[in-house]
Amino acid sequence: MNARIVSIGTAVPGPAVLQERLQSFFADQPGASKLTKRLISAVFDAAAISTRHTVLSGFHSSSDLSSSADGVFIGQDGELLSPSTGVRNELFRQQAPALAEEAARDALAQGQVPASSVTHLVTVSCTGFFAPGVDFHLIRDLGLPGCVERVHLGFMGCAAAIPALRTAAHITANQPEAVVLVVCVELCSLHIRRSADPEQIVASSVFADGAAAAVVTADPARGTHRTLRLERFATALTEEGETDMVWTIGDAGFTMRLSAEVPRIVGREIQSAVKRLIGTSHSPSHWAVHPGGRSVLDRVERGLALDPAALEHSRAVLRERGNMSSATILFILQRILSDPEATGSLAALAFGPGLTVESALISIDQRDAA
Repeated sequence: MNARIVSIGTAVPGPAVLQERLQSFFADQPGASKLTKRLISAVFDAAAISTRHTVLSGFHSSSDLSSSADGVFIGQDGELLSPSTGVRNELFRQQAPALAEEAARDALAQGQVPASSVTHLVTVSCTGFFAPGVDFHLIRDLGLPGCVERVHLGFMGCAAAIPALRTAAHITANQPEAVVLVVCVELCSLHIRRSADPEQIVASSVFADGAAAAVVTADPARGTHRTLRLERFATALTEEGETDMVWTIGDAGFTMRLSAEVPRIVGREIQSAVKRLIGTSHSPSHWAVHPGGRSVLDRVERGLALDPAALEHSRAVLRERGNMSSATILFILQRILSDPEATGSLAALAFGPGLTVESALISIDQRDAA
């Protein structure tokens, strides 16, 4: 019996922040040259994002972000400050557990799964570290059994949700009665910075905060009338890209390097990665592609000769939420799971540092409602 995602829950912090407000904020930074302002305008306009969410309260409080001083990220003159990695990570410690809990509660409620039934917990994040960590807080705050077995996947970047689902599938293969709660929480905005570097401007234009959770089990008695059956997984390491998508820890936060080569590498490698996943199977009916950015989706669409409608859910999540790193693919899968018109097979693809392509082949199961 294959593992199935029986439910997915999501959570985002605070009210939505308009992309145009963030664009103006970065362009109006003291000392920004005319060239930098033009680059910010072009990059933000091309991102295909309308709104994003952040745990940074200073970005919620005013239509004029330059007047939303919080003393940590925004100064009195509207300047974007540069707090230390320690300060940023402390905010992660304060904010991540509650957001993860909200997504997990949503997933358990959607799947009609009591917290007492959870046997395993897989947590994912690449935007902060502390111990006892998010997994400990989830067990305590959700009321999970104290004997729950825990696994944490850290610092694997945007692709990590698929290895987390794969880990859940391996668990259920050995213990079919297991109920695995997978929780991804990413607070990417904690690592924003002011920069004239085009790669940093790209990062500032796309990354956002969010959490998502999935309940995975092979127990046929669990789940509502629509589930996502996990058929198989594949991993591909590209021949180049080790220095094109990089996530490192510095003294003033974590630094993401996203070179202009990333979309090209994805476009070139995507056919072989998908062939490794689907083998001789028919082409999937639906696609859940991690929106590392609009250009990545464009390259996948062209590289696989997909109908533009095939990436509708991926583009919608990018437009409404931005790139929430590992949590993003679960937001997309949630939309597909909730779409009554979606039937058949589904390919999920996500891209991480390296450059790594993680993928999953999934069947959309429809059972008679109780």
